[in-house]
Amino acid sequence: MAARLRTEDGRRFFAKAAGPEPNPLTPAAHRREARVAAALPVDVPVPRFLFSHDEDEGGWIVLIFEDVDGRNPVVPWRSSELDRTLDAIASLSVFLTPSPLPPGLVGVVGDWEVICGWHWRRLVEERPANLDVWSARHLDKLAGLEAEAPAAATGNTLLHLDLRADNLLLTPEGRVLVVDWPHARVGASWVDAVFFAPSLAMQGDQPPEQLFAQHRHGRRADPDALTAVVAAVAGFFTREGLQPAPPGLPTLRPFQASQGEVTRGWLARRTGWR
Repeated sequence: MAARLRTEDGRRFFAKAAGPEPNPLTPAAHRREARVAAALPVDVPVPRFLFSHDEDEGGWIVLIFEDVDGRNPVVPWRSSELDRTLDAIASLSVFLTPSPLPPGLVGVVGDWEVICGWHWRRLVEERPANLDVWSARHLDKLAGLEAEAPAAATGNTLLHLDLRADNLLLTPEGRVLVVDWPHARVGASWVDAVFFAPSLAMQGDQPPEQLFAQHRHGRRADPDALTAVVAAVAGFFTREGLQPAPPGLPTLRPFQASQGEVTRGWLARRTGWR
């Protein structure tokens, strides 16, 4: 459940809640988000977290935030809204470097399943019949690139790691707020742009390398480190897009497969592999 609420006395809130059905993994993500949201400094551009109610493992968890007068960006993106968003993401990276969260509250991006899940290596072992031709042709090399990603992503910036249009709110006064923080990790300041770029291209806008060149931290990324992280992200989206749909999330796999196609194209252009 995700809803805007109005109480009897006229106050407004935003609530999100999850129970063990239909997807038993969703409550754990909400619990991670509650810990992160409660620890973010008050001047980070996010909706203010108010409180949570947790029935503990196996039960429901509810998160309550301030209600924000805002909307998601229009897709395909308008250039003015994209410019606002890129400025906000770059400013957020500056503000969150070094990470303001207590040590140990979130892990590092190099230990995250997306980066260190060895998805290309798994595909080497699995050799699925429906794997795209380019990936099948370069699997061994892709697995080698992916192995470099955990070290390549190292840094001291608190990262959101799920930036896309539906996790952003644009307010009438010009602010850009970032919502949904369950995947937060610490890593290199440019990694968030790697995750943002494929969704932008998938929604009919510019290719990933063009967006990345506009990102002030992206321009500082070591080219080899960037290629390794792009390879890991491409492997994650490619393999996950081939899996059966998880309970209660029927659109997830097509969404991942589409981002996989975009990210593989980005990686092919970076490597020159045909």
